[in-house]
Amino acid sequence: MATPKQARPTGTRPGGGKSRDKGTRGGRPEPQPVRTGGQGSGQQRGSQATRPVRQGPAVIPAAPATRAVPFWFQLTTWLLALAGLGVSIYLTIAHYSSSAILICSEKGLVNCAAVTTSPESMVFGIFPVAVLGLAFYVLMAAITSPWAWRANWPVVRWIRLGSVAVGMLFVLYLIYTELITLNAICLWCTSVHVITFLLFGLIVFSAAAGYGLPETTRR
Repeated sequence: MATPKQARPTGTRPGGGKSRDKGTRGGRPEPQPVRTGGQGSGQQRGSQATRPVRQGPAVIPAAPATRAVPFWFQLTTWLLALAGLGVSIYLTIAHYSSSAILICSEKGLVNCAAVTTSPESMVFGIFPVAVLGLAFYVLMAAITSPWAWRANWPVVRWIRLGSVAVGMLFVLYLIYTELITLNAICLWCTSVHVITFLLFGLIVFSAAAGYGLPETTRR
């Protein structure tokens, strides 16, 4: 009589080995599906959202270009101012010494002595006209130098324009005094008047042309 077969124990397989566990493949764990939602992904998105964004270096806008003063213009105004300074020194020396040192006629319409020794040669009876002219041209020689033109300082620009305008008005007064009141002309004084007129024209032209001003201001 045949012996009945015994049931195999659970978890065993022929050959004495254990059967494969559920959820394993050859003893290795089954790959788990990747979770796309949940708390971990939310925290990752939140950390990425709060992460500061790197910015590049700030772009500094370039300063507007200024219109340069031509060198010939700088040199011309400076030489005119130096010439006026030289004549003013000569007239100041003649005022405090003697008008005889002036190389000028003393007869007729052209009479330097009559002009430089008249009461009108003193402003308010206190300040000699020659000294005022000397102070004016010391200032003009400084503010019309090439260094002053290249500085492009607004204060210097306004002083230059205002000073030459006041100087031109004073020159017109002196010309009126010579022709109407004294009926005499001083050649040295006239040379200073001509120099002042030329400087006035050049400096006013520089202001109208926008020398030293930003391009945006000139438009």
